[in-house]
Amino acid sequence: MNPKKIKQDSLRFIGHFCLVWGMNILCKTLKIIYSNREVLDELRKQNKNYILAFWHGTMLLPWYLHKDQNTVALISKSKDGDLLAKLLRNWNYTVVRGSSSEGGDVALGIMIDYAKNFRSIAITPDGPKGPPHKLKAGAVVTAKKSGVPLILLGIGLGKKKVLKSWDMFEIPMMFSHVHAVYSEPIFIGAEISYEETSKMISYCEMKLNELQNNATEF
Repeated sequence: MNPKKIKQDSLRFIGHFCLVWGMNILCKTLKIIYSNREVLDELRKQNKNYILAFWHGTMLLPWYLHKDQNTVALISKSKDGDLLAKLLRNWNYTVVRGSSSEGGDVALGIMIDYAKNFRSIAITPDGPKGPPHKLKAGAVVTAKKSGVPLILLGIGLGKKKVLKSWDMFEIPMMFSHVHAVYSEPIFIGAEISYEETSKMISYCEMKLNELQNNATEF
């Protein structure tokens, strides 16, 4: 076997292990304050699935908070997406690869099928390349075509490091407070027109930004 390949595979394994271990340790130190989480609790009690949407720059905590919940994650086909996909599989997500820029139509169809078959969906609707906090159609269209409610999630971090990336990615500091604010379920009728769907996309964008602002003001 090629020694160089053995070394590369070993380094990948170590890197993946350190990522998973580090994220688990970091997230377990955080003090989470929830607002309106009972909407998810009630849906789960009724064995109903949902689509959960949160901004790309805040995604670390939402992914962690909703692990081990029979959830499907939509992740881009980028190199950054490769790393995230490995982390999410460790957190027991089913990972679907695709985005608005690559493989989007196929991925959207897969997400709709999963939602129709009683699997919850998690998505960052401004990913993978932005613009930040601008909601693309995927989450709304999936909700519309599957009949599954859409729930929006704003995340506020008390102490954090903000990276110089397109999404201003936020990493919480250890032992800091986090505020997670959930919307009421948003039901989108399958019969609404293209124009009405566009209006709903704009509404959900406004609502998610509102939730995000509320989450950061705790």
